[in-house]
Amino acid sequence: MTAELKTELKVVSNATCTFCGCVCDDMELTVEGHRITKAKNACVLGKAWFLNHHIENRPVATIRGQAVPLDEAVEEAARILVHARYPVVYGLSDTTCEAQRVAVAIADRIGGCIDTTTSVCHGPSGMAFQGVGEVTCSLGEVKNRADLVIFWGSNPAESHPRHWSRYSTMPKGLFVPNGRKDRTVVIVDVRRSKSAPAADLFIQVRPRSDFESLWILRALVKGLTLREADCEVTGVPLAVWQDLAQRMKSCRFGVFFFGMGLSMTRGKHLNVEAALALARDLNAHTRFYIKPMRGHGNVTGADNVVSWQTGYPFGVNLSRGFPRFNPGEYTTADTLARGEADAALIVASDPMANFSQPAREHLARIPYIALDPKETPTVRHATVAFTTATYGINTPGTVYRMDDVPIPLRPAFDSPYPSDQEVLTRIERRIRQQLSER
Repeated sequence: MTAELKTELKVVSNATCTFCGCVCDDMELTVEGHRITKAKNACVLGKAWFLNHHIENRPVATIRGQAVPLDEAVEEAARILVHARYPVVYGLSDTTCEAQRVAVAIADRIGGCIDTTTSVCHGPSGMAFQGVGEVTCSLGEVKNRADLVIFWGSNPAESHPRHWSRYSTMPKGLFVPNGRKDRTVVIVDVRRSKSAPAADLFIQVRPRSDFESLWILRALVKGLTLREADCEVTGVPLAVWQDLAQRMKSCRFGVFFFGMGLSMTRGKHLNVEAALALARDLNAHTRFYIKPMRGHGNVTGADNVVSWQTGYPFGVNLSRGFPRFNPGEYTTADTLARGEADAALIVASDPMANFSQPAREHLARIPYIALDPKETPTVRHATVAFTTATYGINTPGTVYRMDDVPIPLRPAFDSPYPSDQEVLTRIERRIRQQLSER
């Protein structure tokens, strides 16, 4: 029998793509041996995620670059964390909720800080949710009901290609039977992105004027009278804002999606608070909802898991035996940049590639543990590194879609490497044992 005939061929239906926050769960994957050769229903980003996946020929674990057995690496990782005075646990956005729960337990055991990649993307949104609240709905409700869809500071055509076709603008729904023809799509951004041509209305605001723009809309929704001079800071005429405010008040079901173009520009959490308050104000006139456009596959799950375990979504300090939340003080990019952390556990993240120079330099000086399926700069510099299976492709579990809906994973094929959950569970068990021996 030839090697080709020996190759196992199977089709995995209703698989889940964990590349972005859309977490589309209608993939049909054709698997030949340990390769995915077709990914039906996937967008261009999803196809790259599935078709370029391969199992790397790397040691299951290393200590200072030298291959070691898994148990030896677990022992060293537990020792580093137990003896640290101010350890941090960071990442978590590209792994399962089950693994995230164990990571929170580790942070609790060692009295460290637990932080997710939210702190460097939608962290201001999390702060705003804590202060204002969120008028929320599921993407299923958007698909079936929304007749006005606004994207602010977001470019879904490139960042979330299937968001439009599956959830928000194109699909036919129960109360929007004609799909796109029954919807008005508005894009608000500082530049004309690739999403703009597909919108019914594109509003180009001046950079760093999101806060003022949103408060102008709040004033108009409240029925206040404004002058043209009041809108000069936004670079948009008053008539355009009046038209948008009227569209928002008169729609049957409106939804406001915002991206990092709102949360990470001047004003940050104050921008998001203004957007949340605008959605709240609009509910005096119609049904209106607001959701962030999340990037990583399970960053929403990380926020949920850390929130239900500690009460806060990210940047939580557990050193006193109870959770304290203070972004800027307990967030990993800041604790590293100030040289405070003396050990770290990095799960499914690559801070060595995207943190500030002071943070990277300090991370390189301290012992840290890294878990990742790929060989990243963070993995290469790690004191202890674990090669793990890729969630969604090789391991089952649960992830959260950007609208806080949990989705089960259906793996395509097994990996010779352990899952994040398995490695973290072993580390957590050894930490408990070492602490009891002290």
